[in-house]
Amino acid sequence: ELVDALRILVATPPRLLSMRSIGKTSEGRDLWLVVVNNPDTGPDTAKAAIWIDGNIHGNEVQGGDACLYTLWYLTESYGRIPAVTRLVDERTFYVLPVVNADARAHWFEDPNTAHSSRSGRRPVDEDGDLLADEDGPNDLDGDGEITQMRLATPDGDYRLHPDDPRVLVPVEPGTKGDYAMLGSEGIDDDGDGRVNEDGPGGYDLNRNWPAGWQPDYVQYGAGDYPFSFPETRAIGDFLVAHPNVAAFQSYHNAGGMILRGPGAKEREGVYPGSDVAVYDAIGKKGEELLPYYRYMVIYKDLYTVHGGEVNWAAEGLGIVSFTNELWAGRQLEGDKMVRGPGGDDEDEKPAAGVPSRYRRLAERESELDLVDTLLLGEPYAEWKEVDHPTYGKVEVGGFKRMYGRVPPAWMTEEMLHRNAAFSLYHADEMPRPRLEPVQVVSLGGGLWQVDAAVANTRRIPTITARAADLRAGRRDVFEIAGDAVEVLAGGEVQGRFDRRFVPVEKDPRRLWRPRGLGSHETLRVRWLVRGTGPVVVAYDAEKGGRVEARAELRGE
Repeated sequence: ELVDALRILVATPPRLLSMRSIGKTSEGRDLWLVVVNNPDTGPDTAKAAIWIDGNIHGNEVQGGDACLYTLWYLTESYGRIPAVTRLVDERTFYVLPVVNADARAHWFEDPNTAHSSRSGRRPVDEDGDLLADEDGPNDLDGDGEITQMRLATPDGDYRLHPDDPRVLVPVEPGTKGDYAMLGSEGIDDDGDGRVNEDGPGGYDLNRNWPAGWQPDYVQYGAGDYPFSFPETRAIGDFLVAHPNVAAFQSYHNAGGMILRGPGAKEREGVYPGSDVAVYDAIGKKGEELLPYYRYMVIYKDLYTVHGGEVNWAAEGLGIVSFTNELWAGRQLEGDKMVRGPGGDDEDEKPAAGVPSRYRRLAERESELDLVDTLLLGEPYAEWKEVDHPTYGKVEVGGFKRMYGRVPPAWMTEEMLHRNAAFSLYHADEMPRPRLEPVQVVSLGGGLWQVDAAVANTRRIPTITARAADLRAGRRDVFEIAGDAVEVLAGGEVQGRFDRRFVPVEKDPRRLWRPRGLGSHETLRVRWLVRGTGPVVVAYDAEKGGRVEARAELRGE
C-alpha cells in the first residue's frame, strides 16, 4: 500500500518526483527511493541534498509514514506555498521511506506486539541449537495479536488489582500471590524448554554501520561486519555516490526525541565544536517545532549505540545528521503523563523508596483508565482463557501492537506534519552560497582588479569541520575564467577594515577552500587580470551547488 501511494505521488503533477529501486532486501523486496527535484533548475546532483529515511526497525512503522507525508506535502504545496516552492526549486530530497521493508511487511501481516518484527528477516540462530528462527511467538487465541500470558497459581508473584482485574499487582516480598506472568504468547516450538527464544531474524540494521562498529558480543545485532546486510550496503553505496548530501534525517520511534551523535562516549571527540554549534541550533529549534520532544545526545541521554546509521553519516561522511524518535506518549494525556525515557517525568517524581515495578503498575492502572475513556478500549485485548501445551489453562490479553509505539490514528497527522516541518527546516539550513555583485576596477595598461564575494546564507557549512578533518569529498573552489583574460594574481582579501590582499602562490585562477564556507560566513577575494571581454566568476561547492556571476572588462 505504501509503495502504491508512492507511485501515485510520482505520477501527480507537477511531476517533481521520480522513483527507483536502489537495492533489494534479504527477502527480495525493492528498496524504493523517491527523488524530489525540479529539473528546470538543474539536476538533482548539482544541488545540496537532504537524505530522509524511516523504518530501519520494522515495527517503527510511522517512520515510513513520516516519509510518505513529507513527499505528499512537498508535492501538494509546490506552487502554492512560496517557502516550499523555493525549497523544491533549490534543493534535492532523497527519500527512502522504508529501510527494513521485510520486517515492516511482516509487522502488518503477521501477529506481533508493538516491539516485535524489529529485526531484518535474514535467518539467525539466536539460541545456538544450529536451527534458525524455529521458536518465535505464537498467536494462541487466533486474534491476530501477540499479547501477554498469565497463569493462575498459588505460588505466583502477583495478585489481581481489587478494582480492575486486568491489572496485576506485585505481592509483598515473602508472600504468595495468585498469578504468574509468563511473557508473550507462545509455546516451546523446538522442545528445548524455552519459549519464544528464536524468532524471525535476530539482528539490528541500525548497528551495522562503520562508525564505532563493534562485533555482536559487544553490540547485539551488529552483523558479521559493517554493511554486511543488503539494506545497509545499498544506502552506503548511494551516499558515497552522492556527495551532494549535506543533511541526514532518520525517523524512528518512540519517545519524542531529536537525537544526534555520538552513540558512544569514546567518540565524542570526533564532533568539532563548530559542528556541535550547528547541531545545537537546529536541535533546539526542533524542540520549538515539536512539543514534548527533547534534543538529546545518543550516548549521554539515551544509551550507547555502536555502528548506528546517523553516526556513520555524521562521523564517517561529515553530514549533519539527526534521528527523530516519533511519538511522545505524553502527548496523549498532556502534562499529566508520568513516563519519560528514563521512566520518570522531570516534573512529577515518584515518592522516595517506591520500587520501580510498583510505579509502573500504578502508571498502567492510570493508563488503562485513559485507554477506556479516551480511546474507548480499542487498543486493549481483554484477558481470555486458552489451553497451553505446557502450562495448561492460561489467560492471554493486554495491549495490542497499535498502542504504545504508534499514536492513535486521530493524532497521527499532527505528528507527521510537525516532524516533516523539522526536516524541511533542516533542509533549509543546508549551505546556500550567494555571490555579491562583482566589482571591476581598471588599473590602466590593460590591467584590471576584479573583486568578488560569496556568502553562505545558511547555518550548515559547505564543508563541516568533521568532513574537513576527514578530507571527505572535494574542496570548494572560487574561480575566474575568460577567453581573452590572463590571470596574474589571486587570493583572499582579509581583514574587516584594512582589507589586506593575500595572493596564492600557484594557479591564481582557482582559489581552493579546503574547509569551505562556515555558518553565515562571507569570503572576499581579488584577482588581478590582463585582457578584455567577459569573465565568469564562480563558487563551486560539492554540498552547496555552483553559483556564477559575469562581468565585463571593457574600456579604461
